[in-house]
Amino acid sequence: MAPVALFILAVLANLVVLQSAEYPGAEPAKHCPGHFCSDMVGNITFPFKRRGDPPECGLFTVDCSEPSQPKIQLKEGGYWHEFEGFLLSTWIWIKDRDLVGRLEKDRCDDGVFEDLSLPNASSIPEVSLSTLNLTLIKCDNILGKNSCQQCRNANHTYYINSSNSNLPNPLPPRCETIQVPMHPPQPNMSPSLTAEFSLKVEAHKCYQCLESKGECLVLEGKFKCAKDQVAGHKQLQLKLGLGAVAGLIFLVVIVCCLRRKLSSYRFLFFWKKQNQNHQIVEAFLRSYGPLQVRRYSYVEVKNMTDSFKEKLGSGGYGAVYKGKLKDGCLVAVKVLTKLTGDGEEFMNEVAAISRTSHVNVVTLLGFCFEGSKRALIYEFMPNGSLEKFIFDSNTPNIGHDHLGWEALDQISLGIARGLEYLHRGCNTRILHFDIKPHNILLDENFTPKISDFGLAKICNRRESIVSMLGARGTAGYIAPEVFSRNFGKVSHKSDVYSYGMMLLEMVGGRRNIDAEAENTSEIYFPHWIYKRLELDEELGLQSVANEEDKARARKMILVSLWCIQTDPSNRPAMKEVIDMLEGNVDLLQIPPKPYMSSPPKSLADSSAALVSIK
Repeated sequence: MAPVALFILAVLANLVVLQSAEYPGAEPAKHCPGHFCSDMVGNITFPFKRRGDPPECGLFTVDCSEPSQPKIQLKEGGYWHEFEGFLLSTWIWIKDRDLVGRLEKDRCDDGVFEDLSLPNASSIPEVSLSTLNLTLIKCDNILGKNSCQQCRNANHTYYINSSNSNLPNPLPPRCETIQVPMHPPQPNMSPSLTAEFSLKVEAHKCYQCLESKGECLVLEGKFKCAKDQVAGHKQLQLKLGLGAVAGLIFLVVIVCCLRRKLSSYRFLFFWKKQNQNHQIVEAFLRSYGPLQVRRYSYVEVKNMTDSFKEKLGSGGYGAVYKGKLKDGCLVAVKVLTKLTGDGEEFMNEVAAISRTSHVNVVTLLGFCFEGSKRALIYEFMPNGSLEKFIFDSNTPNIGHDHLGWEALDQISLGIARGLEYLHRGCNTRILHFDIKPHNILLDENFTPKISDFGLAKICNRRESIVSMLGARGTAGYIAPEVFSRNFGKVSHKSDVYSYGMMLLEMVGGRRNIDAEAENTSEIYFPHWIYKRLELDEELGLQSVANEEDKARARKMILVSLWCIQTDPSNRPAMKEVIDMLEGNVDLLQIPPKPYMSSPPKSLADSSAALVSIK
């Protein structure tokens, strides 16, 4: 194969000489060269232009005179909006503090409406600008006193919601339509205006133009891909020469390619699959509409984590890093490196958690989806996960002596409230399917917050039964019906089971399956603790200092045993769990014994090998 390699090397060397002869100088200067703004904004290129650039250079003017506070003009001669975002991505975030204040002060000010007004659908189809908006009809005071009036100022200008009025078509004289950004609609609430919104800017034709070495311009109101004619002629000659040489090279190296045929097919399949996955996620993000969380570029993620300097932890998905936003707010950045399937886990997490707002559910502040780079930006939880506080033998002075039974009681109640919110408090019902100590985070006050929605399932609030192709969750916490439908239907009661198993681990300060237990009867904690209750024996738990601690421990045990009943219909809903935890322990009855027995020693010995079932 050495002669073949030498031949190819000689051909490539000649091509370099040929290209140097054809292009003795640098690439022709562009009419509208890009300008660097800052690391957070990137280059100002079409469809954006720099302040002072000719009109043909772009549609939206960017002012970077203060790189830390860039501004954008959505309409020529219009209002300058403060914005955040990387101009080479498709999303930017308009967050104008001055306009927010004006909007809150006076919603009927003509000036506010004018500054909020978005450009109408671009006359250039190759460039689109979109956000969630409300169409209003702006008219002078000519419609009469009985008109459908949304707002009227001192100048007697009416702003009418076009979707709720019966105005004639065409519009009356001296009326026009305007689009203004709005909050995502909420049930039983009227649409409301906002000066903080995400903006999607796309210019697909321009991307194709740049790939063909052209320059994107706006000439006479139309998009044009401008190319240098002399350079284009030389490129054509070069392409013809390259085509002939490429054919010769192809004949020479085809033998080599045949030897690697199988591996090439695998590569092509992998590339095609990755491309399909990317399209699936992008389509999902488009269909979901403007999200209430910000989309960050990968450069921004690297900057906020100082190039992933401080690692907080890792799991089957990848790793979590400590970061800081521009305003100084600390965040936890979850970088997904071990991607599976078509991006379902990433989409689940973005879709599920962006719908939530609860003190016991972790807040998603943003996400990154750029090529194969995927990351989720959460509020920072200084005390980490609950897991290390209940059975991390590598952490000294961690356990009930540190938290105390009162804290454990409050943590269990907070988690129950968070789950009850997911099951009943959201517009849609969210089933988590991976409740375990590792996925419960604690803030500086040890307030628990449910995290990691990668396996979550979103369904209609009226739906109580969900269908799944396979089991999902972590071994040791999965409800029986999730891995075998013989035990019943999969529903929100499956989360109740996982919660009960976690609650037992909080009580025992150990994993439910302990391979190091001396007696076989102590290997499976739920069986051991139930037997103690049944025989009215001392519970034998650590750090029970007084009667109050004893009552809290007994209450948590009884609640957990109700939650892990084998039949889902016998388990309480999370609302009932909260009532039991807040109520008197003397009112709680011992539940029926769940269908369980102490596992054999061989199973206990293999407990360390239990892994997540995705």
